[in-house]
Amino acid sequence: MSLQCILWDVDGTLAETERDGHRVAFNLAFEEAGLDRHWDVPTYGELLAVTGGKERIRYDYERRGLTPPSAEDIARLHAAKTGHYQRLIASGRIPLRPGVRRLLEEAYQAGITLGVATTTTPAALDALIEHSLGLEWFERFAVLAAGDIVPAKKPAPDIYHYALKQLGVSSRECLAMEDSGNGWKAAAAAGLRCVVTINDYTKDHDFAGADLVVSDLGEPDAPPIHVLSNPHDLQDLHHVRLEHLKRIMEH
Repeated sequence: MSLQCILWDVDGTLAETERDGHRVAFNLAFEEAGLDRHWDVPTYGELLAVTGGKERIRYDYERRGLTPPSAEDIARLHAAKTGHYQRLIASGRIPLRPGVRRLLEEAYQAGITLGVATTTTPAALDALIEHSLGLEWFERFAVLAAGDIVPAKKPAPDIYHYALKQLGVSSRECLAMEDSGNGWKAAAAAGLRCVVTINDYTKDHDFAGADLVVSDLGEPDAPPIHVLSNPHDLQDLHHVRLEHLKRIMEH
């Protein structure tokens, strides 16, 4: 099938938002609420096995043998965290990952339908688009599927099924851009081909079966990317180009 659509994950894929964005915002919310809790970098890496911020808070209590706060209190805590995250994004401290803007522009100019499929909240997504991509991308993305819009989060395929339905395209025509094992599993379960750009938190995840696994998307004027898995034997992978994504869909 030819490439008609690219669906992008957000956290860790569009930008390195987890370690220096969401984690910091959670800690600010904990402090603000008077909670004796601080998620350091390794701890947050463990918690990322659970998708969704509210779910992550609940799990952190349960794994320590503690009774979690009520759903209402968790929701309030998470809302405070989202506010802190939006301010961090607005400060410009969290740039896009290498090659993201280039590949988005290349695909958009080629007429490829672009969308987002993420477990992050709509408010967090809006902040990243506004301050890191630009306001024009609210119109350029054909679908923004985010947060609790579906009942089950990744690794369940629900968010991808929702996005595909909104776009009216088949999974065979669409490719996913992900960074984590849960994201890859969700894309695969929905029947999408998938390119993975790893990060420090996800480099040891199992991506067996993914169509391409790389360190990042790269740039023409930067050092070559590190290729971890290239099952389709794509050539000239100094950086990932739209041509490579089209070739993946042809296999």
